[in-house]
Amino acid sequence: MQSCKRYVLLVVLLSFVHHISTSVTHYSIPEEMKEGSVVANLATDLSLDVKTLNQRKMRLDIIANKKYLDVNKETGELYIVEKIDREYICTKMLTLCYLKMEVILENPVRIFNIELEIMDMNDNAPQFRRDVIHLDISEATPKGERFSLSNAVDPDVGSNSVKTYHLSESAHFNIEVQTGRDGSKFAELILTKNLDREQQAVHNLILTAVDGGTPARSGTASVIVRVLDTNDNAPAFDQVSYNLKIMENSPIGSLVIHLNATDLDEGSNSDITYSYSLYTSEKTQETFNLNPSTGEINVKGMLNYEDFRIYDMEVIATDKGANSLSGQCTIKILVEDMNDNHPEISIKSFQSPVNENVELDTVIAVVSVSDKDSGDNGVVDLHIPDNMPFRLRESSDNYYELVVSEPLDREKVPEYDITFTVTDRGSPPLSDNETMTLELLDVNDNVPQFPQSFYTIRVTENNAPGALLSSLSAFDPDLHENQYLVYFILEKEIANTSMSMLFSINPENGNLYALKTFDYEIEKEFLFHIEARDSGSPPLSSNVTVHIIIVDQNDNAPVIVSPWRAHGSVVEEKIPRSTDKGSLVAKVIALDTDSVHNSRITYQFLQVTDATLFSLDQYNGEIRTMRMFSYRDPRHQRLVVVAKDNGQPALSATVTIKLSTVETAVKAYSDMTEVPLEYDIFSDLNLYLVIGLGSVSFLLLITILVTIVLKCQKPKPSKAAPPCRNSVISERNSTIADSTLVSNDAYWYSLFLAETRKGKLVVRQPVPKGSRYIVSSLPRGTGLTDTSDSAASTLQVGYDQS
Repeated sequence: MQSCKRYVLLVVLLSFVHHISTSVTHYSIPEEMKEGSVVANLATDLSLDVKTLNQRKMRLDIIANKKYLDVNKETGELYIVEKIDREYICTKMLTLCYLKMEVILENPVRIFNIELEIMDMNDNAPQFRRDVIHLDISEATPKGERFSLSNAVDPDVGSNSVKTYHLSESAHFNIEVQTGRDGSKFAELILTKNLDREQQAVHNLILTAVDGGTPARSGTASVIVRVLDTNDNAPAFDQVSYNLKIMENSPIGSLVIHLNATDLDEGSNSDITYSYSLYTSEKTQETFNLNPSTGEINVKGMLNYEDFRIYDMEVIATDKGANSLSGQCTIKILVEDMNDNHPEISIKSFQSPVNENVELDTVIAVVSVSDKDSGDNGVVDLHIPDNMPFRLRESSDNYYELVVSEPLDREKVPEYDITFTVTDRGSPPLSDNETMTLELLDVNDNVPQFPQSFYTIRVTENNAPGALLSSLSAFDPDLHENQYLVYFILEKEIANTSMSMLFSINPENGNLYALKTFDYEIEKEFLFHIEARDSGSPPLSSNVTVHIIIVDQNDNAPVIVSPWRAHGSVVEEKIPRSTDKGSLVAKVIALDTDSVHNSRITYQFLQVTDATLFSLDQYNGEIRTMRMFSYRDPRHQRLVVVAKDNGQPALSATVTIKLSTVETAVKAYSDMTEVPLEYDIFSDLNLYLVIGLGSVSFLLLITILVTIVLKCQKPKPSKAAPPCRNSVISERNSTIADSTLVSNDAYWYSLFLAETRKGKLVVRQPVPKGSRYIVSSLPRGTGLTDTSDSAASTLQVGYDQS
């Protein structure tokens, strides 16, 4: 605090405007003073009584967008509230920066003008406008050439601004600091040494700007100088002279030498073309070709040692610069004598075609060889490729026999191109060759082959008769009649039914067809074999196993078995009106004979009188109350439930349930309930209820009596239970139409399945031991088919009069 006060300079200017006395006071402080630092004591400097500052409501108005300072009314001190950044207040780089404010007092009113000069501190480092400065300078630029560089900027002023520049050490460049009209400093790059792109193509320099503050701050920028090429280097060959040797009769186009000249320049200055000099003879240029782009020298004419033995040439390499430069070399080519008579081959005998099962050591061909040369150049050797099932056997001087050395197989190699190569022993050796084609005749030695040993074919039920199921094509690598295949089904009877009655196969192409429409609920799979036989002599054959799987279709709609109702009729149920919330009202059970996926059934309301009164479990079909009945709810509720399977497209069945609510009798206790005098016991509603209950009770009694009479009159069957105990009435007197089983819960349907068309009762799963189940509404003579381990279970089957 005391150190900050040492920088405060006080200049007091007093003036009087009208009757209000206004003082002008000047202070100077450095920027970035800490918060709470005291600038001056205004009470002392303005001759004010400290004790009256609160009474006179002393306040400070700063002409700025922030409140940087404030006055302590207890001591009269002016102190820093927020750090002051000179570069933020005075955005323009001015030498002087002021912060103006007013001190206002009342009783009497006095206004003091205060100017606070913000002195600059070196709190900003110089910065270049670009961090990287790129320069392109030709290598031909003379020494002393100057290049302008981007200058650095420092927000500070005065001595704290940019004062000088420094350049990193360089043998070719230096800088000179210049001063602009506005006093700003900038640097110029000076070339002190000639550049050579071939020695150094890029110069990386660091330019540093330093301000005059204490301590000094600095900023840097990278200067990248790219040296541009000039054509100052001539092409140069790898060697000044070449001595070469070439054999006579070298083929046209043979490479003699690949000349290579290099130019240290770049771009077009380094592109080189090759040419013969004027000292190269026309004979040499006619015999050898020089590629002007690549420098390759190839044989252009025939070389004969006896005609011309030495060729001399001079080649010039010239670049494509503006002022082209060139280099040259000399070449001497010596032609060497060679063995120039080729050996000859003569085929005396050749046998083709032959059977593929020809015996070993069978003679296929007889060959003779000869060479007009003498000495080693006239000695010849004959050979054939090593990877063939043949060998050469010398029969006499220069005569050879070609014999079979390994078994032949036409299916692996149908023919052989046998190349006889004869080579003399000259230096270099000469050779000649002759190629013969040996064709093999087919023999029926391969059985037909199927791509797979086991085929699984999925067929969707309800297929159209004659539908193509699959193509079971076999392959026989033999030829002609040995590869002609005939397909047929190997007979196999399943349930007294031949496979040929169910399936048909095209004997020519192996296409398998279905001869009938399959039903997944009756037939689920078939397993049989198909044989493919060729037409060779003797014929060969193979077979494959075919597994036909019948895929279920959603072709059976759900059948609602509970609550039972005649076709198109409505199920009527009665429930007490006082039924509690969550009570079971009814349970819808539907069955689907399709596969597990298609027979998964969900339930939902299709129509409901009051959606807030009942809920339906979509998985088990239970209908329960969602709330208790109110006096406003209708007596009759109509529910339409749809049972939908999981097939695509889904099939469904619906049932309509008509629910009637019945008033329950409520016993009144005189000591607990007070009946109003105006209450009419025999109101219309109660009268209707009494009549309805009486009618229902009478009808129920008549029904029970008739049923008992009919059951007791039925003849007693052999080994059956007493006649009066053969019928079981369900929870809602429901039965299954036409020949269906009846039980008082859905567990029955998980144990048994009535096949009404075939008159059979099928046990679906193991029945608990000691259980007794009664079946009604089944025709006489119904058989019981047990598909589970239920030998220890007891089943009682009864018949009614219907």
